Amino acid sequence: MSKPLHVLLGVCGGIAAYKSAELARELQRQGAEVRVMMTRAAQEFIQPLTFASLTGHKVFTSLWDTSATTDSAVIEHIAEAQWADVLVIAPATAHTLAKLAHGLADDFLSAAYLASTVPVVLAPAMNVNMWNHAATRANLSVLEQRGHRIVAPGSGYLACGMTGDGRLADTETIVRAVLDQANPPRDLAGETILITAGGTREPIDPVRFLGNRSSGRMGYALAAAAERRGARVILVSAATALTPPPRCEFLPIETAEDMHAAVLYRLPEATVVIKAAAVADFRVRQVASTKLHRDAPLTLELEPTEDIVHSVVEQRRPGTLVIAFAAEMGLDVVRARQKLRGKGADAIVLNDISREGIGFDSDRNAAVFLTEEAEVRFAESSKEEIALQILDQIPALRSHHLLEQ
Repeated sequence: MSKPLHVLLGVCGGIAAYKSAELARELQRQGAEVRVMMTRAAQEFIQPLTFASLTGHKVFTSLWDTSATTDSAVIEHIAEAQWADVLVIAPATAHTLAKLAHGLADDFLSAAYLASTVPVVLAPAMNVNMWNHAATRANLSVLEQRGHRIVAPGSGYLACGMTGDGRLADTETIVRAVLDQANPPRDLAGETILITAGGTREPIDPVRFLGNRSSGRMGYALAAAAERRGARVILVSAATALTPPPRCEFLPIETAEDMHAAVLYRLPEATVVIKAAAVADFRVRQVASTKLHRDAPLTLELEPTEDIVHSVVEQRRPGTLVIAFAAEMGLDVVRARQKLRGKGADAIVLNDISREGIGFDSDRNAAVFLTEEAEVRFAESSKEEIALQILDQIPALRSHHLLEQ
């Protein structure tokens, strides 16, 4: 009989700390053995006794165990780091993220992190302004480049009274991230997945452009998840504030024309194309060579941009799957199916951008995965979770495609 998954759970100080008890219990329901370490601030929100009662194990709160009679307590953080199969910190505060990013180790949690060589899952929770601060973003970028899984917070009413991103992700989302990091499925091994992301920029003059509100988070979540599942990933991305997954092949572009050229250039290598980018439908017919001035009303003449999905469908190799995206105000399945047939793609993800807190420039989404024969609805969740559910459809889509050949 195989041993249970060993999860070392770190709990930081924040109102969301109480949710870590639910997380510990759900990990146990999934067959994991859980041990807990807490920062000093975390103990102001929830008592160590709660976790000790739930897990049946000692809770680690300090590098210096005053009850010990030998010096063994001094190296407990080493022993626990070696015991663990995966390290998860939820909630992870801005302060702890900064310590981890910069290699500081002044408490049990941060010292165990530095001593650990196992996969790491970080579930941040904090005030929206702290989450969006440049320092936090820089620290997250460092941690992502180390290969750590960041489970982005959700959006909503926060304990501080503000509304926005910063709420700890749903327990089931964190649990899935932990299980995937510890034992990621390799069902996409052998696939080369070309993914587009971000919103293109169409120049008006040397300093202005037509753009959209796409953050690129959906495409980047797909790229990171596909890599973990064994795929070779080619990411063609318009400008975003995001850091590309460390092992993907990254092609930065700016305009729809640039993206069209880059996608077709790499298309012969692809076995799957996922068009998650928000590509401009129109561009300025005549771009000004110098900066325009506000001397008079301005009229811009626009012309359609290239239909990248249509070009991909026409030029793909036999067997290459094409998954398009349709950003709509609501989940209009009929309209999305019309787009699917018109473009000739194998599937289309109907992406709801109408509701506050989901869609463009958000960490959450709701969607429907449509083929000519089937419809799979994805309930509102993080974009990381939606990405996983989209990738879950590829093996079945591949099997169906082979049957039709």
